Amino acid sequence: QVHLVESGGGLAQPGGSLRLSCVASGSIFSFNGMGWYRQAPGKERELVARILSGGSTNYADSVKGRFTISSENAKNTVSLQMNSLKPEDTAVYYCQLVLGVFVYWGQGTQVTVSS
Repeated sequence: QVHLVESGGGLAQPGGSLRLSCVASGSIFSFNGMGWYRQAPGKERELVARILSGGSTNYADSVKGRFTISSENAKNTVSLQMNSLKPEDTAVYYCQLVLGVFVYWGQGTQVTVSS
């Protein structure tokens, strides 16, 4: 059984920063990739950023240059540093882990950007 636990969400002002972290526990020997998705009210869940086991990264165009994803493979942890936050970044952020053909999700953490 694999569990993902996110932390670090909350309220930030426009232009501010937040850091999200996700720790994966369970029978994990190696993973294909970990990433962050988000879902705003009334919208579909969308990819924010992901990092593959080899270290390559992908970002949504809307967050490039503002968000940075990183991982500590030995600790099965992925983090998302979010800078220059905008109100449109407001959403529930979900951690995702891909293990072979299996995809696991965290419970989500709320990020609200408002003055």
